[in-house]
Amino acid sequence: MENQNNITQEQWVKEKYQEALKYLADKGVIGTTVKTDECRHLGPYVAVWHISDTNNKSYWVINGDVPTDHVNIDVSKDARDVMRHFSLKWQMQAENLLAADDNSQQEFGKLLINKAENLYRLYEDASVWGAEA
Repeated sequence: MENQNNITQEQWVKEKYQEALKYLADKGVIGTTVKTDECRHLGPYVAVWHISDTNNKSYWVINGDVPTDHVNIDVSKDARDVMRHFSLKWQMQAENLLAADDNSQQEFGKLLINKAENLYRLYEDASVWGAEA
């Protein structure tokens, strides 16, 4: 499958993985391994990564056409469940942003709600998850 920029799904996945590692590094976490069997890639929309660091701590990282974010691996049992987690987390964050006096914060809050709702639809869509559903 190719997206509008004519990159292959494989290229998109590789790019998102590199972005996830850079994101974690910016947070002070050095990712060393990825558990590919627990990841999910729904390009060009979203990728969910299970990444471990140099201290053997593991994280879920989400990126793609959504805000890049991460949580400790213990928060969710699998990629599907972590999508639900981020959806709910972002909706709560968006409520605070919408209450701000700053227009740019309010606009980001609206964007966050949109991304959260789309992510929740993916979480609910059994056809995305196959046997896991």
